[in-house]
Amino acid sequence: MSGVTDEATRGIAHDCGAGLVVSEMVASEELVKQRPDMVRRARGRKRTTPFVIQLAGREAHWMGEGARVAQDMGADIIDINMGCPARQVTGGLSGSALMRDIDHAVRLIEATVAASKVPVTLKMRLGWDERTLNAGELASRAEAAGVQLVTVHGRTRSQFYTGSANWRAIRSVKQAVKIPLIANGDGVSISDIKAMLHESGADGVMIGRGSYGRPWWPGVLAEALEPGTGVPVPGLDAEMDLVLRHQTEMIELYGPTLGNKTFRKHLGWTIDRLAERNLLSAKEVSSSRAAYLQVVNNRGVSNGIRALYDLAQKHLANAASVAAAARRSANSASRAERASFAAASSRWSKPSSAVLAAGCTSLTVA
Repeated sequence: MSGVTDEATRGIAHDCGAGLVVSEMVASEELVKQRPDMVRRARGRKRTTPFVIQLAGREAHWMGEGARVAQDMGADIIDINMGCPARQVTGGLSGSALMRDIDHAVRLIEATVAASKVPVTLKMRLGWDERTLNAGELASRAEAAGVQLVTVHGRTRSQFYTGSANWRAIRSVKQAVKIPLIANGDGVSISDIKAMLHESGADGVMIGRGSYGRPWWPGVLAEALEPGTGVPVPGLDAEMDLVLRHQTEMIELYGPTLGNKTFRKHLGWTIDRLAERNLLSAKEVSSSRAAYLQVVNNRGVSNGIRALYDLAQKHLANAASVAAAARRSANSASRAERASFAAASSRWSKPSSAVLAAGCTSLTVA
């Protein structure tokens, strides 16, 4: 995800158990020409294994040359992006715009595969719009061209991120290929992941926006799905440490000024994640955003992170206290009910033999 899955973010996701992490989208021509921001996006060989660089472009020449440069940078896998819906990408006839011209898309795939000594994978959507649901055709032709895995987001480009991902529609793409298929779109919880796998028939799932503000989350889902492969849900102290680590590594990656600006976007998402769990009130969300998302001093941002998690701890302790009080009240009511029942039972008379003989039971209270 452009502007999100940089080297620092991918490193945390990888260390927490994500099975495969993919770079930000890297423009192939600009990578070959060594544009600094594209080179930075393609970094990370020492942090993650396997190391995946995602390329985008609209010209076969540059896709092939970009693949060669990516391999020189240590790529173990090259992923081709034909799924990005952003206007600045599709306006340049890249990303999901290529789903409007399958023949041209295949030429780009063939050029990338021909230039690669490592596996090539492909990311796409269901199609450009509801009238062109051609992901199955593209996946099949990509497989024939040498692609070894496809990932399908369950929306069309025209949908962007509106509505819900159509996991059932991914199943037809799965049926069109023999290579592994990964489902993507709206996977946030373990119940989502299980439903995605069931409805799509996919071999795995890719987490995108569900990891915003919590790059450790794919590892948590992996652990829930298959114990021993990821990490358990971190406690608040461990979560805070991960957020502080994220900040530190982003500053190291971008420098103190750009690192601060870039990290604060992630911190905004972290604030939202705390609010989702009722660990920040609406007023605290508003005040925290005003207080910490405008801070240009990195130490001030660090102190803001600690203050956020102090608030979250208080909310958690208060919730635990309320739950304990509710249990005590329920237990007290249960004991009173049992005592009342025992008192009433002692006044009950046995049913008469005549009633029993009639095949009925009767309880009478004196």
